[in-house]
Amino acid sequence: MALFSKQDKVSLDLQSISTLISEGCILDGNLKAPAFARIDGHITGDILVDEGLILGEKGSIQGNVITKEMVVYGTVNGNLQTNSLEIKASGKVTGEIRTQTLMVENGAVYNGSLSMTQNNKSIQTNGATRHQQKVLEVG
Repeated sequence: MALFSKQDKVSLDLQSISTLISEGCILDGNLKAPAFARIDGHITGDILVDEGLILGEKGSIQGNVITKEMVVYGTVNGNLQTNSLEIKASGKVTGEIRTQTLMVENGAVYNGSLSMTQNNKSIQTNGATRHQQKVLEVG
């Protein structure tokens, strides 16, 4: 019935992966990828992915990440800056998160500060920018 309905966004898990760091691989240094990437190995360094990043269950990152979308099944020790972040039940994140949307599954672990924005703008109240620290407890 809806002639003008929005097309459903394709899940990050279903995107074709252009960069793969497989299980057992160790990368010491920064990673820059032009499209979608999946990490199942260990990276020590900063990561910049233009489109989206999947961190597999056995994957780990020791560094900062900047990307549009991210799904975390593994472990991150560093700051995340993304438009959309999902932390799955097996995921563990320690560091500052800056995002527009956040989904956390039951069982996931997050320790750090959270800054959420709407439409690439900081949330403002009475003309002053608010920075809140939110504590998430996931059972």
